[in-house]
Amino acid sequence: MTNFFTRMFSSKNHEKSDHINSFYDQPEEQEDVQLIDHGVKTIALKKIVGSVGKYYDFDSKFRPKKHVSGKRYTDIKRAMRTGKSLPPIQLYQIRNDYYVSDGNHRVSAAKELGQFEIRAKVIELLSSKNTMENLLYIERKNFYEKTDLPEKIDITEVGKYKFLEKQIQKHQKHLINISGKETGFKKAAQDWYDTIYIPLTTIIQNGQLIKYFPKRSVGDLYTYIAYHHWERTSHRRYGIGVDRLIPRSMESFRTAMFEKETPDYPEMKRSVTAFVMVNLNASTNIKIIDKIFALDEVQEVHSVHGTVDLLVKIVLKRDFLTSDAEIIAEFLDNLLRRMKGIERTQTLIPGLSRVKEGFIS
Repeated sequence: MTNFFTRMFSSKNHEKSDHINSFYDQPEEQEDVQLIDHGVKTIALKKIVGSVGKYYDFDSKFRPKKHVSGKRYTDIKRAMRTGKSLPPIQLYQIRNDYYVSDGNHRVSAAKELGQFEIRAKVIELLSSKNTMENLLYIERKNFYEKTDLPEKIDITEVGKYKFLEKQIQKHQKHLINISGKETGFKKAAQDWYDTIYIPLTTIIQNGQLIKYFPKRSVGDLYTYIAYHHWERTSHRRYGIGVDRLIPRSMESFRTAMFEKETPDYPEMKRSVTAFVMVNLNASTNIKIIDKIFALDEVQEVHSVHGTVDLLVKIVLKRDFLTSDAEIIAEFLDNLLRRMKGIERTQTLIPGLSRVKEGFIS
């Protein structure tokens, strides 16, 4: 096993060339390396940066070089275009980077076809060597496993992810107290992220505070302000009036954000907008449009020509302890789909929206 890790991590002096990264060019970290089998996962293609054995066959953008078999590559692209099921590729993971051990052609073809993700069997090489970089990576990894949050909180100091975990635990107790219902840690984490972390980091970004701390991230500034403002309640001024904008407790801040009529961040909007495409059976009476339009949650109903019969715009009340998808599914299952004559529905949830003022109903 020792020889395996020594060979795997050995640094080799390859010639400088236009090719993807070599797995063997990683620094020596053979002490206390663990192999963690993550099974099959969906991996962003942009995170696949190199190859274990065929790095010379692909250029720096993962395009095959001339000597690589053209027929095999063409066959794989054809299969992908037609939606044919291909086996997962195999990857080694070192921190946030992935290296192909099997499936280089599939990665290259997927990138060329404009895909963003690929299914892969992932083996992570995790070093427990006590460097600051390793400790921070392990702490970050544990945080996301516990919370299931999107990996968008970037922190550069060891110990700060644990600080966020403690914040979420306090928020979890608060949610249980105000609702009288049991709230799981992951649901509390999502509510904390949407109603506390995002609003405060938006204030930080809008105030351009980050430009005064070029070596820090927005996540770093969040933990710094949250600690001094809510944990120690110390009086500090941040140059953009943050100390005046936010109350002296985390939960009071959350309440204040709820009361804003036009918040600057979509996560805090009190409603969820969606468009539902409806297919009717042939015998359905035209009165179904009136029944749908009579629902309080429905703003617009349009009879359309094409593959669907109706386009319905709905606006639902947001519950921050329930995902938007669950709220929409509950409306569809309990109200819309129970109507006689509706055969099938398909839902579209807008991301970024722009509406001209004169067309607001």
